[in-house]
This record gives sequence, C-alpha cells and structure tokens, in this order.
Amino acid sequence: MKVLVIGGGAREHALCRSLSLDPDVTDLYCAPGNAGIGEVAELYPVDALDGEAVARLATELEAGLVVVGPEAPLVAGVADAVRAVGIPCFGPSREAAALEGSKAFAKDVMAAAGVPTARSYICTTPEEIDEALDAFGAPYVVKDDGLAAGKGVVVTGDLDKAREHALACGGRVVIEEFLDGPEVSLFAITDGETVVPLTPAQDFKRALDGDEGPNTGGMGAYSPLPWADPKLVDEVMATVLQPTVDELHRRGTPFSGLLYAGLAITSRGVRVIEFNARFGDPETQVVLARLQTPLAGLLLHAAQGTLDLEPPLRWRDDAAVTVVVASHNYPDTPRTGDPIEGLDEVAAQDAPHAYVLHAGTKRDSDAIVSAGGRVLSVTATGKDLAQARERAYRAVARIRLDGSQHRTDIARKAAGE
Repeated sequence: MKVLVIGGGAREHALCRSLSLDPDVTDLYCAPGNAGIGEVAELYPVDALDGEAVARLATELEAGLVVVGPEAPLVAGVADAVRAVGIPCFGPSREAAALEGSKAFAKDVMAAAGVPTARSYICTTPEEIDEALDAFGAPYVVKDDGLAAGKGVVVTGDLDKAREHALACGGRVVIEEFLDGPEVSLFAITDGETVVPLTPAQDFKRALDGDEGPNTGGMGAYSPLPWADPKLVDEVMATVLQPTVDELHRRGTPFSGLLYAGLAITSRGVRVIEFNARFGDPETQVVLARLQTPLAGLLLHAAQGTLDLEPPLRWRDDAAVTVVVASHNYPDTPRTGDPIEGLDEVAAQDAPHAYVLHAGTKRDSDAIVSAGGRVLSVTATGKDLAQARERAYRAVARIRLDGSQHRTDIARKAAGE
C-alpha cells in the first residue's frame, strides 16, 4: 500500500514512524513533513490546507490511503477533496470536523446526544460575556469558539484576564463551568458507525512544572494511566463516543476518522472538556508507541467503512512517556533558527527504547534547526512508567538547543516518584 500523510509536526512523525514499520506499507510519503519525517518518508512541499493540491498529489503518487494529521486541513475540507477523486482518506469531512472547528457546534451535538459535559454559555457580546463570567465565578474557563492551535483556552482565577481573553477571541466565545479532577485523553477510530477505542493517555497542557504557566499545545504525555478506573474506556464508549458518532450519523454528517475526547474525571463523574477531530499531540506519540496492531490496515478500514471487519487491537505491555522540547519563549513568540545537536547521540545510545520525533524542525544545509514553538518530542518506552520516564529524560539531556525548555515532571506522580 502507498500511503500519503498530510502535516508536518510530531504527531505526523509518530504516524509516519508507525506506518514505516508496517509491512503492508510499500511506499510512504508526507506533505509537507519536516526534517525528521524526511528520514522515513519522501517529502513533498504541498500546502496542507490546499485540498485540490493534496488530491492532485495523492493521484500522482497513486496513493491507496491518505491520512490527514492536523485539524486545520480537516476543517478546511481537505479530506473531502481527496475522497472526491476516489482515494480513501482517513479524516472527517469538513462538516463533521466542525466538532473541533466550533466549540458551539460540539456543545449542540453533545446536548442532542446526551453526552455529559460542562455547563456553558455561548456569548457574542461583551454584556453576555460579563453575565456568563458572573454566573460561573472563578476559576473562569474561556474558550475561543474556533481553532486556536491548542492555545485558545484560558483557565484563570483573574476576572480581568478572563474577560480580556474573551473579548480578544472575537465573534463567538464559549464560557463554561470549571471541571475539577484529573484529565484524560481517549482516542477512538471510527468509520462513522463502528467505534474502536484506543488506550487512554494523559497530557500536560501548562508550560511549566507543577501545571504552572500559560496553556500550550502540550508539553508531554504518558500511557497507560495506572490510577484510572479499569472500566473507564467502556464507560466513555457508552456515554460519550458511540452516542456522539451516532448523533452525527443521524444528522447526515457521519464522522469518519479519529475522534478525540478530552475528558475530566470529576467528583460528579466523567465530563467532556472538548472534542478534537484528529490524533492529539503529544498523546499520539505515546499511544502509537504502545500499539502493536499494524496501523495502515486499521486506518484503511476506517476510511473504507469496514471497521467492523478489523480484529481486536493488540497493545504492548510497555509504558510510554513523551517529553516535549520547546523553543525559547514558547508559547508566546518562540525563537526559531537555532541549531539542534545531540540527535545522533540519542539514536546511537538510547535506541530502540528512546527516540526523537520532530515537530518544528527544518534542514538548513547540513544542520537541523528549530522552526517552531514545539521542536521535538522525545519518546521512550519501558517496563513501567518509571523506566520509560527515566529513559525519556536521559535522551532529553543529550539534546542541545540554545534557550530550549521542557517540563521535568512529566508522568512523575503517575510513576510514583
């Protein structure tokens, strides 16, 4: 099978890595990719948001499957353009991707499907914003209705900051009650009817240790979750994932692809924080590190509507930890263009238990330099979280990037440290 992956971050590197290890994949391509993806896939400089260009490339390559990684191309309808030329595509339609593209739409779907979520107000005027903030009180949760690259949510006890963010969002903004309890990310593969859950993971949104600092796209993740109820996946399947897929199918906009449920395990039970319409980053890095089932066939079954024929998924017993190495001053105005050193040392001394997935990187002559806020995802596996965490941080220590930052507490508590 020839597979084309769309995107250029660490999530796409994780996807390409898993696909490159799949014996059924004969040729692997990525557009636009990054410096690390170029080591396992042939890169093409195509705009990921240009559906016609992506469809044309997929046709020229005679791809048997296209996998759309990021949310922006999905919301822009790239998957529709690929399917229009008769090529199976893993990723929801533009209409279904509104589940991530509009938080107001997601709230409407959840209400219709009876999915448990936070109480919320959808606001369009300063007066409505003030009323909603006053109704819920601190801590305030303010969400940009549209896509914001993982940084459109502000959770703060400061009323002025909450109101400032709400006004800055422009248009519609969602203000909701704060949900207590730990957060869990649960992915599910679906063909629009059948839903197959993956293993849960937990990510770390805040920039600094101890969950301090601003929200980011994610600074690390781990799986499995030793503290989670063994019945959690079954409960979320029954109350969240299947009802959501069924409701979208009932509306005539079936969701085919990866449905990501961001959950809070509150004192009142499981509540949905948000939905995403694609693999999450950095959770994908740890989930795929543990997936033993070959990836290409699983994604193809979802794209072709035959997921009910897929045998049960197989998982490795290993634990996995990912630590994100970010640029200086991320997430505000990250510095780029700095040389990255130590990658060869990780490959020589830490493989196969630890490896580096590229996010914001590019090749500059013979050097690899930073090209974004989140630069690398250092991923490691081990017999348990403690060993995986130790291996991940040992590999992180080998990487040299001027001014870089990373959290030092990823999976610390879960590992019992």
